[in-house]
Amino acid sequence: MDEIIRCEGLQKVYQMGENKVYALRGVTTAFEKGGFTAVTGPSGSGKSTLLHLLSGLDRPTAGKVFYQGADLYQYGDNQLSVLRRRRFGFVFQNYNLVKELTGMENILLPVMLDNRKPDRRYLDQVIELLRIGDRVNHLPGAMSGGQQQRVSIARALANKPAVLFADEPTGNLDMKTGREVLSLMQRTSRELGITLILVTHDLNVAEQAERVLYIEDGQIEKDL
Repeated sequence: MDEIIRCEGLQKVYQMGENKVYALRGVTTAFEKGGFTAVTGPSGSGKSTLLHLLSGLDRPTAGKVFYQGADLYQYGDNQLSVLRRRRFGFVFQNYNLVKELTGMENILLPVMLDNRKPDRRYLDQVIELLRIGDRVNHLPGAMSGGQQQRVSIARALANKPAVLFADEPTGNLDMKTGREVLSLMQRTSRELGITLILVTHDLNVAEQAERVLYIEDGQIEKDL
């Protein structure tokens, strides 16, 4: 397997007064470059915690995460921030669009924050794949939930990430719109060669993935 991300003995413990709460209990796994993996399990199982640790949004209590062979948590905070901005894309349940900016301005935001020139040909390809060409000049308030989520996906892809992390990306959408957004996300990631790691509680969503990790009580119970 040509792996892009690997974690070893990943553990996350929260101190709640005198008690310790184990969100993850020594998770070891790897993710194939260009693959689509869904991480699923009941509420509170640790699936979102795993995504946050794999992507450098949070630090583990113990264990390691390797991105292309480099230990993620040997990076300083600034180095890790740059890595996340340039190599990782993030899509969340709440679209997190800036309501005062148009769709296109929202899409360009991570590129501008990185002081880089946007690749217009690439962005046009992303916009076409996500079918939002007629919405990019609108403010988020003039878009449906599905359109806002597609804009947020385009924003996550704007910096040409190697890995797209998605945390319940269809959670705020109706079933039909959720299926459409998921299908577009899959197609876009596949055509651009991006690794997709998606957290969902919805087994119907998880079944669309090439691989499913089922997490319960902070541990991988099934790897299908």
